[in-house]
Amino acid sequence: MTVNQQIQLASRPTGEPTADNFRLVQETLPDLQDGQVLVKHHWLSLDPYMRGRMNDGKSYAQPQPLDAVMIGGTAGEVVASKNPHFAVGDKVVGMGGWQQYAIVDASQRGVLQKVDTTHVPLSAYLGAVGMPGATAWVGLTDIIAPKAGETVVVSAASGAVGSAVGQLAKVRGCRAVGLAGGPDKCAYVVNELGFDACIDYKQHPDLRSLSKALKEACPDGIDGYFENVGGMILDAVMLRMNAFGRIAFCGMISGYSGEPIPMTNPSLILVSRLKLQGFIVSEHMGLWPAALKELGGLVATGKLKYRESVAEGLAAAPEAFLGLLKGRNFGKQLVKLA
Repeated sequence: MTVNQQIQLASRPTGEPTADNFRLVQETLPDLQDGQVLVKHHWLSLDPYMRGRMNDGKSYAQPQPLDAVMIGGTAGEVVASKNPHFAVGDKVVGMGGWQQYAIVDASQRGVLQKVDTTHVPLSAYLGAVGMPGATAWVGLTDIIAPKAGETVVVSAASGAVGSAVGQLAKVRGCRAVGLAGGPDKCAYVVNELGFDACIDYKQHPDLRSLSKALKEACPDGIDGYFENVGGMILDAVMLRMNAFGRIAFCGMISGYSGEPIPMTNPSLILVSRLKLQGFIVSEHMGLWPAALKELGGLVATGKLKYRESVAEGLAAAPEAFLGLLKGRNFGKQLVKLA
């Protein structure tokens, strides 16, 4: 008899979410059926997309159901198996959700992936060599498609996605410029990740100031922009975009609680002949093998660096998630479960 703890969505937030929107419950798991495996989660991934799933409005994915375990990527170990393709001790990643254990029908293709932790730590498969890394790779290579010598800018540059975008841009011979909140994050982006420059947006409270900082950091203009934030940052970047620039829209965290995100000068799209494209990485699964091959090689050889913010224990997940939405995390936000 395995006792499992999980966090469910208890109510939908109005405006900013709070800890009261979540509920910690306990259950006894049933015995395994043929084809199933029992996974003990070691790591839970917390990601900004989860905020959108908490709403019940129209979006690119179905809303997170109420009174059900919160959606989330997980990495762990098979502790019991009735599936010939998975053995006890296998390290695996999947979408096990905010819980300590998950029973997975492993006969469904793709729901559970074995991973090799010889050269890449298990937790990295939820970050640099997982969905965030693949998101960075797809947005950069497929939409921005930078050429050597071009300038690529990324917002939320110290986060799990943004940090990978800039480092991949440097691998491709580009000038990489980040935007991040606070001097510590900016110093990390430049000194540890190898970006050419990083702008502390907290020091530039208005459009004119931020535009001036971007002009100084990007003297040859901006050819590609990886968008994670929206709002005034997007307005400032658009003022500096070169003709035929490309913008990959990955996230708009400035509006995740329902605030409108107006665009100050949309005529720049026409004037500069810009390409703006939103994307969801799960709709580009054909690109994942190439992405994860490059990302895994770079992490294994120490050429792609990453940082993790770790909350301890399942009960800490809601507050860690709320902190993520406020930018309190530094790098990839994880919850350590085992």
